[in-house]
Amino acid sequence: MGDTTVTTLEGREAAVLPPVADRTGRGLLRRLRTPRRPRLWFEILLIAVSYWTYSLIRNAVPEQKAEALRNADWLWKLEHHLGLAVEESINHTVNGVTWLIVGMNYYYATLHFIITLAVLVWLYRSHPGRYAATRLVLFATTGVALIGYYLYPLAPPRLMTNTTFIDTVLVHDTWGSMASGDLKNMSNQYAAMPSMHIGWSVWSGLTIFALARTPWVRILGLLYPTATLVVIVATANHFWLDAVGGLICLAFGYTVARLWYGALPYSLPRTVADPRTARRGRAGGCPPAAAGIKEQHSLSDSNRPTEDGHPPARPRTPTRP
Repeated sequence: MGDTTVTTLEGREAAVLPPVADRTGRGLLRRLRTPRRPRLWFEILLIAVSYWTYSLIRNAVPEQKAEALRNADWLWKLEHHLGLAVEESINHTVNGVTWLIVGMNYYYATLHFIITLAVLVWLYRSHPGRYAATRLVLFATTGVALIGYYLYPLAPPRLMTNTTFIDTVLVHDTWGSMASGDLKNMSNQYAAMPSMHIGWSVWSGLTIFALARTPWVRILGLLYPTATLVVIVATANHFWLDAVGGLICLAFGYTVARLWYGALPYSLPRTVADPRTARRGRAGGCPPAAAGIKEQHSLSDSNRPTEDGHPPARPRTPTRP
């Protein structure tokens, strides 16, 4: 079949071709890369399934105890060589203040999840146009961290045998750590590199700082990952180099989102059109392009002379009695 032609206002005929993306099979890809309003049921299901999968894979990585301890010894010696082996002194100092270290134990066990979920909910409600891209950063960061757990098993400082690190959860008998006490058998003990406490907290902090409008809230966004770094070191759950690994994973996550959406998440539009509204518009008539063509036809017809050569009749404006 030939291409449809229309007459424009200038009297020239133009071919109406189907979009190139549709003809080459790229229409679906373009739609997937276009920010759209998230759906609540899908997001809840996606987050639940993703975290379950992450936990399953993380805990399925073989606990290579001997290799993890060797890697921890090597990392500890490297920090001594750099003159930055500060974790042990911080661990002992903070452990001497009972209320502070107990609070840090609960901080480590809970805020990691609470703050991350709270930021996701805030994005969903207040920045729907940026939600999917920012969520992709988080998912890509977490996904690449799983590779690190498999390729580089690492014991946390509290499990090292030739140091004096204190397992603060065991000493103070506090609840909540999946890595100590009765819950330790439910979690991979040797998945300290990279630190997702840092990866997730910096993701949360940057998102709050970039998008929040209230100055003090933006400041809290920056303080949150800073406090998290102190907590993971003071509780002997991570070396500070584990935090560097978390930042590298986060940089990978932002790169993935930048390549997929063509922009950093925070520079995307805050809101997007509801796809249901667009569907209703298409169902009520022609697509936008066709509507424009019909309008051009009507304008051309209204200015076209009649068969006897006279100008077209103009609608009469009613006069008041």
